[in-house]
Amino acid sequence: MARDTDVKAQRVFFALWPDAGARARLAELAREVGSESGGRPTAANLLHLTLAFLGDQPDGAVVALRGLAGAIVARRFVLALDAVGAFRHAGIVWLGATAPPPALAALHDALAAALRGQGFPVDERPYAPHLTLARRSRIAIDRRLPQPICWRADAFALVVSERGRDGPAYRTLAEWPLADP
Repeated sequence: MARDTDVKAQRVFFALWPDAGARARLAELAREVGSESGGRPTAANLLHLTLAFLGDQPDGAVVALRGLAGAIVARRFVLALDAVGAFRHAGIVWLGATAPPPALAALHDALAAALRGQGFPVDERPYAPHLTLARRSRIAIDRRLPQPICWRADAFALVVSERGRDGPAYRTLAEWPLADP
């Protein structure tokens, strides 16, 4: 979708948010991993799993994003994250799933197809679902958790990233429920 540079833009993405229990366990792991890797742990309120990153989009595009997301039908699923890894060149330590649920792939694929169909940019690399635990890490980590961190994905959200004095803040613009399997 073309962007008019004179129109106010918002930095947006689609994401899954962990429930409170999973968020607490993820925040604890982020602190551990940050300390171990020499990196900066992700704040608990910022922990999420990105489905699609859209970058800066004008308000009109955000309206279109709400419309296309509302038409997506996808199933609820349990996400079990059990693999800690790193994007070494980017200095990021992440948590992913050794066996991502098929319903997550289906949700991502439906969202990517809808975005492509309306002319939005879509990352063409294979989807690698992960949650960022730490940034600016100097030491890469690669291990499995003894017990996965799980949560039931009941909804996906359109989120705006806003820059503040203390770093980024995320605000949910809209949320769509996932259907029973």
